[in-house]
Amino acid sequence: MEQTDPSGNPLVDFLSDKLLPLFSVLGPYRLVQAAVIVLLSWILSRIVDRVLSRVIGRWTSRTKNTFDDNLIEILHRPLRLAVILTGLGVATLWLKMPATPTFATLAILKTIAIIVLLQFSMQFARMLIGYVGNQQHSFNIIQPRTQPLLINLAVIALAAIGIYMVMLAWNINVTAWLASAGIVGLALSFAAKDTLANLFAGMSILADAPYKVGDFIVLDSGERGEVTHIGMRSTRLLTRDDVEVTIPNGVMGNSKIFNESGGPHEKHRIRVAVSAAYGCDIDLVRKVLMDIAHDCSDLCRKPEARVRFRRFGPSGLEFELLGWVEQPVLRGRILDQLHQQIYKEFNKHQIEIPFAKQDLYIKEFPDRKSD
Repeated sequence: MEQTDPSGNPLVDFLSDKLLPLFSVLGPYRLVQAAVIVLLSWILSRIVDRVLSRVIGRWTSRTKNTFDDNLIEILHRPLRLAVILTGLGVATLWLKMPATPTFATLAILKTIAIIVLLQFSMQFARMLIGYVGNQQHSFNIIQPRTQPLLINLAVIALAAIGIYMVMLAWNINVTAWLASAGIVGLALSFAAKDTLANLFAGMSILADAPYKVGDFIVLDSGERGEVTHIGMRSTRLLTRDDVEVTIPNGVMGNSKIFNESGGPHEKHRIRVAVSAAYGCDIDLVRKVLMDIAHDCSDLCRKPEARVRFRRFGPSGLEFELLGWVEQPVLRGRILDQLHQQIYKEFNKHQIEIPFAKQDLYIKEFPDRKSD
């Protein structure tokens, strides 16, 4: 049996002590021995996959949640490839090739292993974020609306780590690349500061969620509409004129936003201000306004409508009819119905609606002197 000199690699030295007695029947042919190592690694990968499926998979199938089942499902391929790639790496070291081909072969195997590990990590990150985000009764860490943002951040971070590990596998000087990337990033940050401001504002909007898709919002600049899209750069509103308005997230992040769909429910309160002339029957005005509210089927019954006597105005008594509608988008149509019905009922009950008017009194005419 041929004795080998120490290789300097602990793994190879360990396997030499264990495998040389076994390989003595193969003779001094290291290529054949390397092929046997690869074959054994393939057989071991099948055994590991079988144990994962039969033993651990059977145990996880008894649990109530599906997270562990999905984890076992995505573990099959990376575990098999990890065992096979390890076998290929051992076989490469066993062959004792020259330094350059050995380094290139091992670097290629490390790169493949990093790519496989990166794919598994991205799948696991998506699965974990989705699982925690959907368990609102148990966890309140991740909201469903922030899942896409967290998944994108996790993918970017994992991709950066993967690139860094590939550079290490090929013995590339990472320090120089990081310095160059820092200079380029600084230049880009000055050139695209508005775009970056919109991106950071978009991340803040997705995380803080002052509004969501489907909400009716009003900006302090006057824009009002339904939110149809929240992107990383801009937010889109569909106005009541069916005109889509695209607003940069940088503007949205610095604006005062009135979310008409926010609060404990989506119902929206409407106010109808109306005046009655001095001298009218206040109780009659209240009764007419309440009857109008009860006859309007589009007003919510809970909370029920109410009438408030607000103030003594300069021209008349000022009342306000308060009611709730199911959605803010219905406000304009229902206000039109209520205004029309109030005018008809006030005329019917001879309740005068005051309006601003001026009377001009001429005390005396100036004397005209004849020329």
